[in-house]
Amino acid sequence: MLSTDSADLGIMETDWAENRAKIPQDFIRRTIGKVLDGLYSSGERDRYRTRVERNSAGGVDIYVTHRGMVEEFDSPQKLKTIWMPRASDPELEIEFLRRLMLKLGAPKEQAELVAANAATQSTGAQVTSVDGQPALTVQDPLDRAWRRVGLALDRSGFTVEDRDRSKGLYFVRYVPSAKDAPEQGFFSRLFSSSNPQAQGLQRYQIQLQESAGKTLVRALSQSGQADSSDNAEKILKLLATEIR
Repeated sequence: MLSTDSADLGIMETDWAENRAKIPQDFIRRTIGKVLDGLYSSGERDRYRTRVERNSAGGVDIYVTHRGMVEEFDSPQKLKTIWMPRASDPELEIEFLRRLMLKLGAPKEQAELVAANAATQSTGAQVTSVDGQPALTVQDPLDRAWRRVGLALDRSGFTVEDRDRSKGLYFVRYVPSAKDAPEQGFFSRLFSSSNPQAQGLQRYQIQLQESAGKTLVRALSQSGQADSSDNAEKILKLLATEIR
């Protein structure tokens, strides 16, 4: 079931759902499960986002990202459990994309080739300081970095409201919601709770500029001004962990 279906933004996102294929299927579980299907849980939940973006060739690019949560005990006493974020799974993203291509009528060979290319290891990214401003250095030219940063934004929970490929700009926002409460919300984990701006809607510009075969990524304010605050550096560090 979709929790977000926005044609204007080109975004579809599923509700959190359990992958029950991960539940071990031993004899006892198979037997009891026939009577009480909900008795066992994998302790994991998954959500997928599909973003459609027009490209310069007149077609569209489709981006698929995964976000995950895992159920953990909240204390050593193990009295209750809470849902915590877990790392996105690139293998699930690749499989989702492969199945989507087949569903849309792509030849099986093409879908397998795209999946194989997506599984290729990419170079990493590192947060540095350029002219006194925090910047993320991606070891790729702009075309490839544009795709990788877009996927990292989706994995991080940002919504891409608009983009200007010619200027290398993503216009993004993040809105903490009740559905994010089990995750503790992106900004409640990222920023200090004492910052009142961290509690509501936040908009930023993510700027990409190619330099000597690499790409510099900066987090700018909503108005496009340089941001040397801790928030900008934390956003870039978060993107660095999600770029692959």
